[in-house]
Amino acid sequence: MTTSSPRRTLALLLGAVICGGAGQAAAQGHSHGGQHTHAAVPADSVHRPWTAADVHFMSHMIGHHAQAIEMARLAPTHGANPTVRRLAERVINAQQDEIATMQQWLRDRKQPVPEARASATMTMTTNGVEHQMRMPGMLTDAQMKQLGEARGPEFDRLFLTFMIQHHRGAVAMVEELFGTHGAGQDDTVFKFASDVNVDQTTEIARMQQMLVAILFDGGTP
Repeated sequence: MTTSSPRRTLALLLGAVICGGAGQAAAQGHSHGGQHTHAAVPADSVHRPWTAADVHFMSHMIGHHAQAIEMARLAPTHGANPTVRRLAERVINAQQDEIATMQQWLRDRKQPVPEARASATMTMTTNGVEHQMRMPGMLTDAQMKQLGEARGPEFDRLFLTFMIQHHRGAVAMVEELFGTHGAGQDDTVFKFASDVNVDQTTEIARMQQMLVAILFDGGTP
C-alpha cells in the first residue's frame, strides 16, 4: 500500500533537483564521501515512530553497502585509473560510515544487527508468507567474478558500469521505503534515506560522465 506524505514528497523533490543539477555538482566536487548533503528535516519535525519497513530498509541496506565496498576495494589492485580509485575510496569511506549508522540505529531499537557482509537477497513477506528476493542493483556472482578478473581500462569500464547498476538499486530501495505507508518518518531514517537518494543519484551522473569519456572519447575518466 502506498501513500503520499510531506516527507516523501520532499525526498523525491530533492532527488529530482539533484538529478537536474548532478553534472554541476560533480564539477564542483560535491562527493559522496565528502560532506553529505543532508536533507533538511522540516522545522516542525517531531519524534515519529519507526516501522517494520524502516527496520527492513536499514537491515538490508547494510548488505547492499557491503557489496559496494567489496567492489571498491578491488580498485587499488586491479589497475584502476586514479580517478576511478578516488571514486572507489569515497565509496568505501562513505558507505563504511553509513553502515555504522545503520547498525547503531538497529542496535538502539534492540533489533537484529546484520554484519557488514554482502548479501544479495532480502526477506519479503507477502500475505504472511516470507520469501527471498534479490535486492535491486546487487551484482550477481558472475558479475563479481567478471569484475575480479578485469584489469586496467577494462576494470574501469566494468567498475563504473556495475557501480551505476548498484547505485540505481539503492535509489530504488529508497523509493520503495518512502512509498510504503508510514515508513521513513523516523528522523534518522528520513535523513539517512534522503542522503542515499541524493548522494547516489549525484554519483550516478558523475559515473555516467566518466563512462562516456572511456567509451566514446577514448580518454581517461
